[in-house]
Amino acid sequence: MKTLIGGAIAALLGLIGIVAWFPQFLTVIAGTIPVMLLLGGALAIYLGIDELQDTWKQDEGVETEAAPDEDVGKYKQEITELKEEIETLKSK
Repeated sequence: MKTLIGGAIAALLGLIGIVAWFPQFLTVIAGTIPVMLLLGGALAIYLGIDELQDTWKQDEGVETEAAPDEDVGKYKQEITELKEEIETLKSK
């Protein structure tokens, strides 16, 4: 309830402030809109370039996969080692 009352008071004071200082409010808005557009445009350009780089990497077919035979052998060896370790732990 306190939050509701505090929010209502803040909104009322904000409305009174806008009405009382309307020309100054418009000056602030006129100054912040171009800055926000500039920052938003810069962010959009950055994200667009990043997306282009991702698509270029996909088009080039960059693959870092190892040969499947090497992976299979490595994993089989690791599995046998883990099975041996489990057996030694069970016997204790």
